[in-house]
Amino acid sequence: MSEFSTSSELSTSEFALLGAPHQYLTPLERPSLAEAQAWCAQLTRSHYENFHVATFFLPEKVKPHFESIYAYCRVSDDLGDEVESPAVATRLLEAWGAMLDECYDQPERSTHPVFVALHESIVACDIPRQLFHDLLLAFRMDQVKTHYNTWEELVEYSRYSANPVGRLVLWVCGYRDEERALLSDKVCTALQLANFWQDTVEDAERGRRYIPAESMDRFQIDEGQILGRVFTPDFRAMMEDLVTRTRSMLREGGVIASRVDRELAVTLNLFRKGGDAILDGIVAQDYDTLRGRPVVSKTKKLTLLAGSVFEKLRSGIKGAKR
Repeated sequence: MSEFSTSSELSTSEFALLGAPHQYLTPLERPSLAEAQAWCAQLTRSHYENFHVATFFLPEKVKPHFESIYAYCRVSDDLGDEVESPAVATRLLEAWGAMLDECYDQPERSTHPVFVALHESIVACDIPRQLFHDLLLAFRMDQVKTHYNTWEELVEYSRYSANPVGRLVLWVCGYRDEERALLSDKVCTALQLANFWQDTVEDAERGRRYIPAESMDRFQIDEGQILGRVFTPDFRAMMEDLVTRTRSMLREGGVIASRVDRELAVTLNLFRKGGDAILDGIVAQDYDTLRGRPVVSKTKKLTLLAGSVFEKLRSGIKGAKR
């Protein structure tokens, strides 16, 4: 059993008493595989994240696997963020980790729809357990670590919070080599960092700071300046430096799209372009993330989506000619 395990899976009532979001409570009866997969599909459709949009372009045969993986990630994230206290979140994440281990070791005992559906994907794709536990480690880290000192600390955090998602995508699509996985890590880490820079004010209001202290020291920025939304030329220079480094990482990892099949390349390109769009939004605000959260416009989103649709159609035509 992993370090996340507890003695047994929590019952519905116990899960509720701990403060789990109501929609994630364990049902009294084990759902069928079809019911569990439908539950995961509905959860995926009800959220707007790039993960859902991008999976639209994947082959039909792997979509149920991505929906079960997404559902696992979504519930894990909400158990860490949408409850009353870090202590409660930690307990819920420990319980969720125990349920994950049960899904691997005694799948017939799993009753939550996520794990009923996920077991099917685990068996079909031979998915390593550690990738799922790495994500839980990141959510548990969030309960105790709220400020970061160096760029390297953020990269290490992203190793658990973001990179497993990219590796899961590759694994389900049949790519198991470390060379591609490392390229994926760069894209996923860059996406995580882009989101941090985008959410500077929102994170500060929640008592979090992902801008590394070393960058703040280098450009002579203090904590009060962020909370007070005091934009200065020094803050602009710091944010420009962070955006430049992040975009470089995104582009280095982006070459992975040329090393996978065409259908997966469409999805990976959409992830990368989404990261570029976030960084472009920061640049469009002259790096003033203290003014408010830079957003990707609806027009930009539609442009990215239309480009991906065209790319998928083109790849299909090329494939048919082979």
